[in-house]
Formats: sequence, C-alpha cells, structure tokens
Amino acid sequence: MIDNVCKFLAESYSTDFASWLLGKPITLTKIEQSELAVEPIRADSVIFLESAEIILHIEFQTEPNQNIPFRMTDYRLRLYRKYPERKVHQVVIYLSPSRSHLVHETTFNLDELIHNFNVIRLWEQPTAIFQQYQGLLPFATLSQTSRPEETLRQVARQIENITDKQLQSNVAASTAIISGIALSKEIIKRLLRSDIMKESVIYQEILHEGLAEGEARGLAKGKAKGLAEGLVKGKTEERNQIALNMLSSNISVDVVAQLTGLTTKQVLKLQKLSNKKSQKPKK
Repeated sequence: MIDNVCKFLAESYSTDFASWLLGKPITLTKIEQSELAVEPIRADSVIFLESAEIILHIEFQTEPNQNIPFRMTDYRLRLYRKYPERKVHQVVIYLSPSRSHLVHETTFNLDELIHNFNVIRLWEQPTAIFQQYQGLLPFATLSQTSRPEETLRQVARQIENITDKQLQSNVAASTAIISGIALSKEIIKRLLRSDIMKESVIYQEILHEGLAEGEARGLAKGKAKGLAEGLVKGKTEERNQIALNMLSSNISVDVVAQLTGLTTKQVLKLQKLSNKKSQKPKK
C-alpha cells in the first residue's frame, strides 16, 4: 500500500515532484510500463513520467535492495530503446532510515559498462521542501526532522487550509498512511481528521478492493453499491472486511483502525483471527 500511495502522489501531483526533483515545475504525464517492451516490469514502486524534454523515472523503496543498481540500469536501457533522443533523470527515493551501505549506492558496474543514477534518502532532506508543495506534504514526517509529531501537526494545519476538497482528502489519506512509517496511530489519529480521509481516492480504492473481496468470499449479502451503503451506515461486517483487506496489504494496525473507524483492539482481534486461518494446514 505504501508503494501504491507513493505512485498515486507522483502521478497525481507530478508538477510538485518535478519542482522537487528537477528544479522546475514541468507538467509530466505517465508512461505505461507496458511500453518498455522486453518483459513486464513487476516492481510496484516504479513510475515513469514524461514531458516533451525529459523522462522522470522514480523508484520508491522502503527498505534497502541490492538489486537496485542493476534495475536502474535495465530501466535506463529500456527507456533508451524506446526514447533514444529523450533526456532521462532517474532517482531512487528511500523512505525509511537505514545504515545500510546499499542506500548510498548510485552506480552499476559491469566490466566496461558503468551507469550512474540518483539517490535520495528522505531522512536527510530538509523538511521545508515538502511543506512547499501540497503533493509532497505526505512525506514531511519522514524528512530531516527531529520532531516528527510537530511536523505532522504543521502538515495537518496545511491540509485543513486546502480549499479543494478532493485534493484535501487525497493528501490527508496519503499523509496518514505514509506517516505510519514514523509515527504511531494515536498521534496520527489525534492530528488528522478521519472524516476528510474517507473521501479520498486512496480510501475509496481500499474500500472497493475490500468490498470485492467480501463478495468473493460470500461475506456480504449484496452488490458493491449496497455494500458501500452498508459501510457508510457503519455495518460491522463490511467494516471488518475492509480492515481484513487492508491488513492483508500489510497496512499497519494503527492506520487500519484510523481509516475504518474500528478500535485498535477490534483490528488486533481481526488480525489474530486472520493469522489463525492462514496457519491452518490445508487438507
């Protein structure tokens, strides 16, 4: 889910990302991974954005990965095959603090082949950068701040002042999910309004997936529309299914509780039941 949220932000607010990573507010559009031939790209955290003059290739990483140098080189060659005249800017963005040497690697070497790419470690980036652009606000708590809770409080105030309700909702939900890397559910829940988040594209996607899952397993009694209406009315069965779906996507218990309205105790109980079912030996 972290990967999906990062990709959503980069696609939806590409001008903000261009301002940060390229130094100018270029309008960028998405390049479908299927256009890069050879074989499908299976890394969920990869996104390609283009303008007439440049291609911006971003890869988000929560943990260090020794395969990154090769992958960046592989993608660069694919991009050259498809767009030989286009300038390409590649950057790996590491989200979680790490002492691994892997988060400092910016070069791939294979005999005579040498390829360089850019790396950004969010925890070393000035917080002010992310507070300048609405599309970057969700990353502020992961930046170079000694007081992430206070940073989230400032971000929450900025979100409250966003007049576009859809933008406000999307940024709030994304901030809640990404901030879960650095802060507890109690802090996030106290500082961010859950009612705003429920109108977001991110929440609706989780809702849609959860409802579809519920239908597939026979846990619901009606069609997706009826289930959505049931969720709005607070029916426990549907909310539980949404929570289970989020847990299966490795979203933290704290964030699940915040977005579904369930208590932490209820979510933990669902997680325990789910774990028991998955551990039962197949006949």
